[in-house]
Amino acid sequence: MLKLQSLPIKKGLADNLNSLLIKLFFLRAEIKLNKVLNYIWIAFFIIAFAVALIKLMVTGDTEVFKTIIDATFDSSKMAVMDISLPLTGVMTLWLGLMNIGEKAGAINFLSRIVGPFFSRLFPGIPKNHPANGQILMNFSANMLGLGNAATPIGLKAMSSMQELNPDKETASNAQIMFLVLNTSGFTLIPITIIAQRAIQHATDPSDVFIPILLATYFSTLIGLLTVAFWQKINLFNRVVLTWILGISALVGCLIWYFSTLRHEQIAVISKVSANVILFSIITAFIIGAVRKKVNVYDSFIEGAKTGFETTIKIIPYLVAMLVGIAVFRASGAMDYFVNGIGWIVGFLGFNTDFVGALPTALMKPLSGSGSRGMMINAMDVYGPNSFVGHLSCVFQGSADTTFYIVALYFGSVGIKKTRYAITAGLIADLAGVIAAIFISYMFFH
Repeated sequence: MLKLQSLPIKKGLADNLNSLLIKLFFLRAEIKLNKVLNYIWIAFFIIAFAVALIKLMVTGDTEVFKTIIDATFDSSKMAVMDISLPLTGVMTLWLGLMNIGEKAGAINFLSRIVGPFFSRLFPGIPKNHPANGQILMNFSANMLGLGNAATPIGLKAMSSMQELNPDKETASNAQIMFLVLNTSGFTLIPITIIAQRAIQHATDPSDVFIPILLATYFSTLIGLLTVAFWQKINLFNRVVLTWILGISALVGCLIWYFSTLRHEQIAVISKVSANVILFSIITAFIIGAVRKKVNVYDSFIEGAKTGFETTIKIIPYLVAMLVGIAVFRASGAMDYFVNGIGWIVGFLGFNTDFVGALPTALMKPLSGSGSRGMMINAMDVYGPNSFVGHLSCVFQGSADTTFYIVALYFGSVGIKKTRYAITAGLIADLAGVIAAIFISYMFFH
């Protein structure tokens, strides 16, 4: 097969043709992607209205529009009262601590460690820039299941990358890579899901641990490959391969180790290790700042002041996205969509046992609390030890809430043009869903 570089044309033209081929490969997914959130938000309302109108006229459901309106009020209240206001305290705390860490030199220390790797994945970020350390800490907190700590650190990392972004309203390559890796939701210890299964009286609450770890790993890997392909990042570089293979080996060892433990032991180890690591980081920041003769208290106050400001910026984006999701769900459109998929799968002659768990998978990119409710509902209806009960838990842990993360992270720095971030994030989500189905058939069917 002829390569474009072998043709007697200028290198610039070859690069342009290669870019065109990449866009065709993704079926023109980048066409006006700066307006993708606008299209999705409009679709939520139009589809919901159409479905509700049909239900009113055909089935005589006189409560459907009331249900939708109630959902708009409930979701907007949730965006402010249940998410934004509680987040303010956490944001204030962690942005204050992050400021101490920066002045103590901890962030720069982490940046030097991961600099060679991140300089390949995030070529737009200088090797010793604080954003490298912030990104690493965000990923570490997510892997340990410490979402409350990961969010403010991630917002700080996004803010640092925004300082390097030449177009303040358009997502940079580095910001897109960071966001997609976050939406893939790579978590080593899904303690919340295990705890919920225990509450539902599952015979072995931790039996989903390995399937979730495998599914979320595939989601993260596909997300990384997708963005790298889009941004033409060379993943066959020796440094990149060493890190990816090393992380893969570490994941493999952790899978093997936890597979030898009982669920009670997993719960204890995960809780202790996660919190010890987290508080050790806080203590290290403070000790490092004291050694550098930094006024620790003033540094904390200085960083904490930005917590409230950041939260205020987030509120409109969260309200818009959560209301749109609530309308789509309350109208019954989600149920019709799932039932339609089940009919198509059955018509093609495939096993349809997985369809009952699809609401969790479909809700996950839209709403973490919504998908958690779907997961609990699946265990209530089918039983925590059923195939659907198991699969819904694996779906819940296989990826993160793409649209929520986009609204949260990009909204915090005022980015309006998301480019291909949502498309790449949804590709990672889809990879996690497909992996979860195959892995769950292997483990539980």
